Amino acid sequence: MEAERFADIGRVQAIESLYKGSGFKPFAPNQFTATAKGRILTAGRLLTEGVDFDLVYFPLKHLGYKSVTAVTGDLLAAICRPVTLSVRLGISAKLDLGQVRELWDGIVSAAKEHGYTALDLDLFPSRNGLVISLSATGECNKLTDARRPAPKTKDLLCLSGSVGGAYFGMRILQREKQRFDSENVQPQLEQYRMMVGSYLKPEISPFTVPQLIEGDILPSAGVLVDRGLADAVKRLVRTTGLGAKVYADRIPFEGQSFDLGRTLNVDPVSAAMNGGEDYRLLFVVPILKMEQFRRDFQTFEIIGHLAQPEVGAVLVTPEGVELPMKAQGWPDSME
Repeated sequence: MEAERFADIGRVQAIESLYKGSGFKPFAPNQFTATAKGRILTAGRLLTEGVDFDLVYFPLKHLGYKSVTAVTGDLLAAICRPVTLSVRLGISAKLDLGQVRELWDGIVSAAKEHGYTALDLDLFPSRNGLVISLSATGECNKLTDARRPAPKTKDLLCLSGSVGGAYFGMRILQREKQRFDSENVQPQLEQYRMMVGSYLKPEISPFTVPQLIEGDILPSAGVLVDRGLADAVKRLVRTTGLGAKVYADRIPFEGQSFDLGRTLNVDPVSAAMNGGEDYRLLFVVPILKMEQFRRDFQTFEIIGHLAQPEVGAVLVTPEGVELPMKAQGWPDSME
């Protein structure tokens, strides 16, 4: 069957074709007015081929899903409800409509999962590979905002899942790609399925924020861990005006992290601190809510606490040594 080409059907017909069966309407106004009790928050992402992803080993449907997860995480970290999502795709000549439909299916799947009510799409030509630009809008409840406590020393740093696995997953895929190119060896990925999945299709629960509000556990601050744990903690330090201590022996890792770290000559703690793309939520939870939080949010790990401002952002080793955190916030910061 011959692939559908954009040159044959045109931009408008291509967009209408992508929307069929999606549950969203094409070319509908992608805007909303916040209620009297709400305020609007926006978040944006730009992902480019060759920098943020490699289409040799990245399934297009997973890429679409991951793109929405990335931009939505910023809204959830701010305790906001996702409402509208705008997507702009720069399409290179090597992609046909069927391939773009795979990407779009992943976008639609994630948008539905997170409760977006409107989804806007436009297509543009690109000479430099696939480009994905997303802009998300959410609504934050002003009453919830007013009830959120001020951050205090000893408040808990709570992380929604393991970190470092996405970096290891990316390294495995890069290694297997090189082996295939140089030796024609078929990729061996089954034993590293969890690591590879952490990179290709990270997930954030859409139920966490409603559960926090319902349980009256309102974080004083929150960030998305997307450029490594060190970068996220330093952002919390800037936001709260306080210091922060993270304990290395409390950081959650994927099960194979240490064995794989020896194989790749990468310290799992370094992968967690600087590797990036884990897409975890990091909340500051009042210490008085510790027992309730542990009971109701068992997928989270308490990895540290806020401290006096002069402490800065430090990683505490098992021996009690406090190491200042460094974070470049770039994909190649581990190289």
